[in-house]
Parts: sequence; C-alpha cells; structure tokens
Amino acid sequence: MSFDEMDPENQFRAAWEAVQIARPVRYGLFTFGVSDLPYYLVCGARKAGGTVTVRKGEVKVTRPLIITPDNARPEFQNFFEEASERGLAEFLLSRTAAFSHLKFANQSGPERIVSDSVDEAVERLNRQLDDEEEEHTAILTAPLNLAGLAVLRYAAERVIESTPGNIRELRERGFLP
Repeated sequence: MSFDEMDPENQFRAAWEAVQIARPVRYGLFTFGVSDLPYYLVCGARKAGGTVTVRKGEVKVTRPLIITPDNARPEFQNFFEEASERGLAEFLLSRTAAFSHLKFANQSGPERIVSDSVDEAVERLNRQLDDEEEEHTAILTAPLNLAGLAVLRYAAERVIESTPGNIRELRERGFLP
C-alpha cells in the first residue's frame, strides 16, 4: 500500500477501517514489563476465487521500567514491509501519550493456505479456540496488503483499553497522586 496517492491521514484512516478484529480479547496489559498478545491473522485472497492465508503470531509489548530520551518514542518491529507505512504509523502513534515509550515486536509463523473464504476461516478458528477454551488469542482479518496494519491495530487497541487499569495500578503503588 502506498501512502503517496492521497492525503496520508485519510488513507491511513481508510486502511485502519479495512482491517478487523474478528475475535477480540478482554484482558489488560501489564503495567510494567512485557505483555504477550497472541493472534491468528486471516488475510483475504489477492484475487477473487484465490486462496486465503492464515498465520499465527504474537506481539510482545514492552514497557520500559525507566523512561529515557532513548526510549521515549514508540518502536515497531516486524509490522510493515514498506518504510512509508511504518513511518506514518510511528508518526501518528507517537503523538499519543499511551504509545510514547512502548516497544512493539511482532513475531509471526509461516502462512498456511486454506481454500475457505475469510469468514469460513474465522469461523473455523473461533470453534478451535472455543474448544481449547483459549481466551487470550485474537483473530484478525485484513486484505493481504494490510496484514501489518491489522496486527498494529490489535496491539494499539489492547494498549488503549489497558491504560485506565495501568494508571489505577500506578496510583495504587504510589507512583501517581
């Protein structure tokens, strides 16, 4: 995906809305240290009638114990294939306090090719996770060219939803008034 074709903010917003979290998770990230965010990513076919891919991965979100000028900006590893995509995401997310000092590292396994549609693949994964009583693994969907953005959106939403609980914990430990 190229961000050069139109207004970058509008294009980023359109891309953000094109990816979905088909199975969200509801647990907070750790206030200190590393949090693991496992996921399955289901990407649509390049062309109609093509195959769908499924990839299992995990994002590690690391919060530094001490914030220094070296770690004050967010860092994203293994999310985007093109520098223009990474640069815009880093720019937009660095403007929010919730992301200013976090390190995001995405690790994903090999793709499996399935002949299902995206909806069928999501349904099959939902059944599998339900059978395993797995509540900490999300299912994401995206067009193939927005795979990295789907994972970024998942991680970003987990950080945003965890922030109130993290602030409450900091207050309880006496780090904030």
